[in-house]
Amino acid sequence: MEFETARKPSVFNRLGREPAEISHNKSVCIFWRKGKCLRNPCRFLHCEIPVLCTKKGSSTESFNQQDLPTNNSNYIRAKNTLVLKRSSETTFEKSREDAGSKDCKKETSKNLALKNEGSGSKSTEDVPKKSKEVSKQNVCESWAHGNCIDGDKCQSLHSWFHVDGLTILAQLQGHTKAVTGIALPEKNSKLFTSSSDRTVRIWDCNTGQCAHVIELGADIGLIISKGVCVFIGMPNIVKVWNIESSAEYNLNGPIGQVYAMEITDDMLFAGGQDGVILAWKISNETNPPWQPVASLKGHSCDVLSLTVGVNRLYSGSKDRTIRVWDLKTLECVMALDGHADNVTSLIWWDQYLLSGSLDCTIKVWAMHEGGNMEVIHTHNEEHIR
Repeated sequence: MEFETARKPSVFNRLGREPAEISHNKSVCIFWRKGKCLRNPCRFLHCEIPVLCTKKGSSTESFNQQDLPTNNSNYIRAKNTLVLKRSSETTFEKSREDAGSKDCKKETSKNLALKNEGSGSKSTEDVPKKSKEVSKQNVCESWAHGNCIDGDKCQSLHSWFHVDGLTILAQLQGHTKAVTGIALPEKNSKLFTSSSDRTVRIWDCNTGQCAHVIELGADIGLIISKGVCVFIGMPNIVKVWNIESSAEYNLNGPIGQVYAMEITDDMLFAGGQDGVILAWKISNETNPPWQPVASLKGHSCDVLSLTVGVNRLYSGSKDRTIRVWDLKTLECVMALDGHADNVTSLIWWDQYLLSGSLDCTIKVWAMHEGGNMEVIHTHNEEHIR
């Protein structure tokens, strides 16, 4: 069967030119490699090695070792052939024999269809859409290394997560150590981030640029916000910034590093390394407006997480327990055992409590008759990065 001679765009036609037009010069454009070439068309190649086809009945000539690119991780060696790694399931072999052949005008999809016709397998057009959706759930290996050449046409994810409707707008770079918290105050165009590098950075949400860097000189456990106030957990203290009035307050009382805080309409809670949760009452009639009202004692180790739901305060600790506190009496009404390691995160969702732990599990708790909470589901996560 002879190949069709009608001109059709090839799969590597990235700049609107055909293989015959770019085959006059087999050298790669040095300006294209630097991302500065302004010529279109350009008489040099705008790709490392074009995807080429072979003539009917011809055998593929092997590459010489000096012809194989060694600094491009998009290619892998397979004996004497060079194979371009693709995020889709198909890889294309490069042939040196037909580097300037004008017979390579047939689309690669047609060539694959000819191969599949002989083997009895389905052509690319017959592949159901579901298979493409499945491949889109895998992270592109080349993108992860910063060298995917497919761009938006890549069949794999260019992101570490897959959620419909969410895309990465910007990457905010500046902290030199782990980011410990993110806060976005209401009615404000600034984003606050805290880090183990002992700084708080303030970012402009419109430009994505860092507007201010505040050196605090001590480890920062977390940062949260409520209304126009930003709360920063530090060793033996909670800092409060009113970004509207520029007022600053220091709330003393916690012992050790503050890793967890939670705010209700009129109360602030902060957990210390000694296992004690301090509570401040918010009042506009006093200065400062936060006055200590109680110390919630029950945990034997660091308090790592806090959340509020339906008149209850829930706290997770290094002692592997979750304690439930009544917001009216500030008394502990229940202790939940179930995790085999530190309880690092708590979320109240609808009528359920979700808890995450270093034991690689996420547990869902529900209230049963009699007021007791029991685990109704446990999700095991084998690998936590």
